[in-house]
Amino acid sequence: MTGQPPSSPRPIREPSFLDAIIPLVILILMIGGSVYLFGLTAIDGPVQVALILSAMAASLIILKNGHPWSAISASGGRAIASINSAIFILLAVGALIGTWNMAGTIPTLVFYGIQILQPSWFYLATGIICGIVASAIGSSWTTVGTIGVGLVGIASLLGVSPVVTAGAVISGGYFGDKTSPLSETTVLSAQLAGVDIYTHIRAQLWTSGPAFILALIVFAIIGSQTEVVEGIETVTDLAQLDQIFWITPLALIPLLILGILSFRKVPAPLAIMLAALVGGLTAIILQPQVVIRFVDEPDLATPIVFIKGVWLAMANGYQENSGIADIDRLLSRGGMDSMLYTLWIIIGAVTFGTLMEEFGLLAKLINPVLMRAETTGKLFLTIVCTAIGLNIFAGDQYIALVLPVRIFKVEFQKRGLQPQNLSRVAADAGTVTSPLVPWNSCGAFMAATLGVPTFLYLPYCIFNIASPLLSLGYGITGFKIEKIPAVPLHET
Repeated sequence: MTGQPPSSPRPIREPSFLDAIIPLVILILMIGGSVYLFGLTAIDGPVQVALILSAMAASLIILKNGHPWSAISASGGRAIASINSAIFILLAVGALIGTWNMAGTIPTLVFYGIQILQPSWFYLATGIICGIVASAIGSSWTTVGTIGVGLVGIASLLGVSPVVTAGAVISGGYFGDKTSPLSETTVLSAQLAGVDIYTHIRAQLWTSGPAFILALIVFAIIGSQTEVVEGIETVTDLAQLDQIFWITPLALIPLLILGILSFRKVPAPLAIMLAALVGGLTAIILQPQVVIRFVDEPDLATPIVFIKGVWLAMANGYQENSGIADIDRLLSRGGMDSMLYTLWIIIGAVTFGTLMEEFGLLAKLINPVLMRAETTGKLFLTIVCTAIGLNIFAGDQYIALVLPVRIFKVEFQKRGLQPQNLSRVAADAGTVTSPLVPWNSCGAFMAATLGVPTFLYLPYCIFNIASPLLSLGYGITGFKIEKIPAVPLHET
């Protein structure tokens, strides 16, 4: 009995320029459509669907070019493997935010931050306060949506500019976000580039630090030339935190523990999860009434209530129902489940980027540009333009962060440049510029939340403008551009 001869594999064809551009056009159209149809809620699912469908479009083109589905599936597996550590870090961060809110750690930081607010240097104080809060909670959006809203409201009472205040809020919020190990975009920048998160943050400080100092100087100068109405009480609802929590330096113990673990170079997922558990223990010791109120099950024995409270805060986040809107908005967050939408969008973006990269689609678009980027400065300029372009045309900070790292990672290795150089410039150009685009999800959120149009606050987002320029300047001059040490050749 004669068997059928095995079918020969289909010939693999080189992708054309049209092959490469189609998935990007589909991505841009679908992201734009999701933002148009769903507004600020686009990132709660519609953008993720757009990314998955764009990845499927890329898969169809890859199949058309002769690659088997098994190769596409394996590429998707490698995409998920590349963010494996980021997944556990983000879940740990969600748990930490929940327990730190319940322990009074974040309320204590916010309460102390408000105390430094003085009308005579309002813009400067606004930038500092938002920087402190965003660094502590790892979220520019939450900082802007809580304390930022209050500060813009206070600006109107004081007779100072809400527009400049909005710029100071966003500058401080994004500085804290970019230098916090609790920020999902900071974690993602480091993990995609293949660098330890604390190495990334140290590199990030070389651009974020000077950019923020420059922003504070500008805000101090503007404030000194502004006539401020004296004698107005600047007490906000957030100042009532001490009526709900025991505000004490002891509540900062979890933060101290995280700092010690980070200094001892404990792996980030372990360090953050241990700090989350310490936060839970701190809540039981310092804020027992808060835990009891949170669980709200009087029939349970007190020890069981404490265990359930910590467990719930880590899983689903802490919920505050004080009746004070600003406080409830600030503290009702966290939990591992709060990171699921973020992980969804990261998985979609990374899968799309990996397919485009591994099957030569991105190379078709980028190689002509890279051939002209002979120097490190031109390479950095290419990355900055790519990231800002994606913020403008794709309308999402995650895409503007993920794709440049995926595109240029191999090129950095070829040129002997340390990966933290790439993670820094991608964050400076991708994440930080996202609120400067009105139709970007970040820009739309900031404008709607603060009540100030994007084009009005844009000139005063000094940090967000200075960061990519400094990063580009470092690339051109070679300052703080870390090289991969050359391996000496030994004669045999």
